[in-house]
Amino acid sequence: MKELVVNLNTGLHGELSVPGDKSISHRSVILSSISKGTSHIHHFLASDDCISTINAFRKMGVRIDLAGDELTVEGVGLDGLSKPDTKLDMGNSGTTTRLLSGLLAAQKFTTNLIGDDSLSKRPMKRVSQPLSVMGTRIETTDGHLPMTINPGHIKAVKYELPMASAQVKSAIILAALNSNEDSVVIEPQVTRNHTETMLNQFGDDVIERHGDEIIVHHQPELTAQDINVPGDISSAAFFLVAATLVPNSHIILKNVGINPTRTGILDVLIQMGANIKILNQTNGSEPAADIEVTYTPELKPIDVNEERIPLMIDELPLVALLESRANGHSTITGAEELRFKETDRIKTVVEEFQKIGIQIEELPNGFSIDGSKDWQVVNASLDSHGDHRIGMTLAVSALLLDTDVQMNGEDAISISYPQFFAHLKHLSD
Repeated sequence: MKELVVNLNTGLHGELSVPGDKSISHRSVILSSISKGTSHIHHFLASDDCISTINAFRKMGVRIDLAGDELTVEGVGLDGLSKPDTKLDMGNSGTTTRLLSGLLAAQKFTTNLIGDDSLSKRPMKRVSQPLSVMGTRIETTDGHLPMTINPGHIKAVKYELPMASAQVKSAIILAALNSNEDSVVIEPQVTRNHTETMLNQFGDDVIERHGDEIIVHHQPELTAQDINVPGDISSAAFFLVAATLVPNSHIILKNVGINPTRTGILDVLIQMGANIKILNQTNGSEPAADIEVTYTPELKPIDVNEERIPLMIDELPLVALLESRANGHSTITGAEELRFKETDRIKTVVEEFQKIGIQIEELPNGFSIDGSKDWQVVNASLDSHGDHRIGMTLAVSALLLDTDVQMNGEDAISISYPQFFAHLKHLSD
């Protein structure tokens, strides 16, 4: 149990480089492993989830060396993976599980995927169903892990996603690389596009996009690359929100990824009137910038609807926290996907926020929040419920209380941000 001590009368100050982007770090391991040659990955996120991805490929014969945040991967080519001699443990990582499902569906060997208790409750039919249409045979446990992926001849498809999901989209794309014809994936709403962007870095025009259609060219030649992973905006978001809400704060977050499919949290902050400045922007394959944040004494209420959810799905607990400090009534709707994360994040956010006096109500697909009322702490014992993003959101909320609180399950934060509390201390000293 961690004590969340309030001592921030002077606010948050200073500069900070947040860890590398988790989504990009996962994909850098996957695509480097199936490319030819040796790839070098800089500013890699060595979190628990990304280590799960590394370990899976090591068990399939890929040599991967990790030193700090520098990663070297000796790729084996698109068809060079070897059958693992044990089950592949996905840990807590839904990204590892779903993306590898697509890649493993095209292999000539059977693989078995397992995960921890939390991951084993998350739905996997959303990937097994389209992959079965493509010609593989996947056996799940009532739609969950453990999961067995049997070899199959991958057929080209034109597949319309029933939901906006970057993980499901990426699984289909990775399977489609091994087809004998081009495939098309249609997404109902734009989701994070790191898989498509990185594939076009490793190969020439592997992916084309026309409107809502993503064309996947089959059997590409993928060649090793040097990859610079920008800072993770999903990690930066905790400090963006903290500096916006904590009086007297002024911080600069360095080299944060601002891929437009990920910047929903910035759009919300700006719409609510937060003091945000984008500085020193670079426009590589993954655009990045420094972000300056200054305390904002009054925020406008906002309604976030279904169209905006895919651009900030991981940041929605933080958006709810922002809304709880806005001067009026706000809502988040169209966010049913939150119920299928590491926890039911709708239920969990409501339960934990109500402990500290936030006026929040659970909706079937989101939240209704009255930010005009002062908080009155009911219960000073908070719980991450084993969910890294819930844990960090609660730590930010504790900065706004006039009493010290405690949090159970803080260890879950290492899943995506092992240095979180050290970085928070750096900005508060």
